[in-house]
Amino acid sequence: MKTLLKNGTVVNVFTDELEKVNVLIEDDKIIGVGDYTDSEADMVEDVSGKYICPGFIDGHIHIESTMLTPSELARLCVANGTTTIIADPHEIANVCGTDGIKYMLEASCGLPMDIRLVIPSCVPASGFDESGAILGAKEIKELYDEKRIAGLGEMMNYPGVVCGDKEVLAKISDSIAAGKIVNGHAPLLSGKALDKYISKGIGDDHECSLEEEAKERIRKGQCVMIRRGSAARNLAGLVALFAEPWNRRCMLVTDDCHPDDLIKKGHINSIIREAVSYGKSAIVGIRMATIQAAKHFKLDFVGAIAPGYKADVVVFDDLCNLGVTSVYKNGERVVENGKCKSFAEPCISPELVNKVKGSFNMKTLSESDFTITPEDKKCRVIKVIPRTLITDEMITEIDFTKNNGIDIERDILKIAVIERHKNTGHIGLGFINGLGLKKGAIASSVSHDSHNLIVVGASASDMTAAANRVKELGGGYVLAVDGKIVSELPLPIGGIMTDASAEDAAKRNKELREIVCELGVNPELNPFMNMAFVALSVIPHLKMTTFGLVDVDKQKLVSTFLED
Repeated sequence: MKTLLKNGTVVNVFTDELEKVNVLIEDDKIIGVGDYTDSEADMVEDVSGKYICPGFIDGHIHIESTMLTPSELARLCVANGTTTIIADPHEIANVCGTDGIKYMLEASCGLPMDIRLVIPSCVPASGFDESGAILGAKEIKELYDEKRIAGLGEMMNYPGVVCGDKEVLAKISDSIAAGKIVNGHAPLLSGKALDKYISKGIGDDHECSLEEEAKERIRKGQCVMIRRGSAARNLAGLVALFAEPWNRRCMLVTDDCHPDDLIKKGHINSIIREAVSYGKSAIVGIRMATIQAAKHFKLDFVGAIAPGYKADVVVFDDLCNLGVTSVYKNGERVVENGKCKSFAEPCISPELVNKVKGSFNMKTLSESDFTITPEDKKCRVIKVIPRTLITDEMITEIDFTKNNGIDIERDILKIAVIERHKNTGHIGLGFINGLGLKKGAIASSVSHDSHNLIVVGASASDMTAAANRVKELGGGYVLAVDGKIVSELPLPIGGIMTDASAEDAAKRNKELREIVCELGVNPELNPFMNMAFVALSVIPHLKMTTFGLVDVDKQKLVSTFLED
């Protein structure tokens, strides 16, 4: 079967040129780019006035953080021109271990979008986490024979790398020995410590939020993933990297992206669109999101409109809007008139489905579980910063005589992280600032990366109601006000994904966000996603786990109460 795309303008990712040429596809490959005619093809699509580029590649995403199954995510992404993603399933691996990874492999077969996985390197993310499983070097090594495994996922345990932890270094060396890549994750690491980290073979980082931070990594040989997702929106701070020579060592990624954002804004095309709004080149953005990502992940003959390359092709309206009209995946048209065509759902073994559902193993909570016994007035408080996953430490005096320390006027709420995998009974308690919630409580089973039950609230009674409802659902997002459940989004797959449609998930998620904003939450925040990262003890500076507060910079547990 030969298909001709004629009268379009091809984006040449090798030269940054725009070429008025026709593209000839045979079966799953591009066989010609030039003066080809209708007589040489079995099917012709006239794309006059439109542009043709390679399918976009998202070099770092967590499928689970979209809350969607792989097939639902593929339907949204491919309609926006994304034909390949590199997914790190460390969310479901933290809940279900290798069974979770096998589930994701089966659930992502035969879709109109290639899904490659990297093996989670840090399950749990750190010694301060209690996850549902542990992945050691031995368990990880056994998975490298699977052809869709691209490498080792983000190495968050940078202290382990820098200090030469043998188990950590074995995970890295095994990936390199298997001919795979190693993803990085080392926010704000610099100087000699960064040198040591990179020297072990870690080739990229998606955690940069500052221009000079990113440039240091590029100077030292890493590729920088410019991230713009639902919570971490680093593009604005890194947009200078679109200039030469920096752009040659960059990719575009989403990391974590909610379904309503995917439906409303798009996927990788939306990142390029935003860069264009800053006055940057769409062609450079397309190059970052295609050939550069393909080369980095060793995807041969992927990421360009050129003879011999895989026929993953996007047709879009113009260089400013990047509105997708057609997409060809392996030479087959999978998007027509901007809509993804129907496709068969993957076949998943019932045994794996059963293993990833019913993931809660914890007691029913009471209000007393959220009581903090005062030891001093001066306390450490987690301070949320809009548009970033980094949280600061705020030192302030807490009045425990009123509402056990909750102070709505000063935006000091209570936060709890409750272990939910093995019924240890561990609960980390403290205070948080920056969310702005005036009433009620929000609870979620999505709390990176161990995905314990996390809840933030303006009263212990609402925290109890919201947390217990999440448990009843087997996972999800819940908002409680005055002891009643006001809105919820069930996430029964591992407590982190929905089996509903993207549109239903987006509707429920939008409703939750709108209501919490009415209750005072800063509209610049994605409250459930920001809350989820408050539990991730590998991102500076102050976090909360089931064991209590963690000073990430010093890599130690600290008391809520300031030591003399």
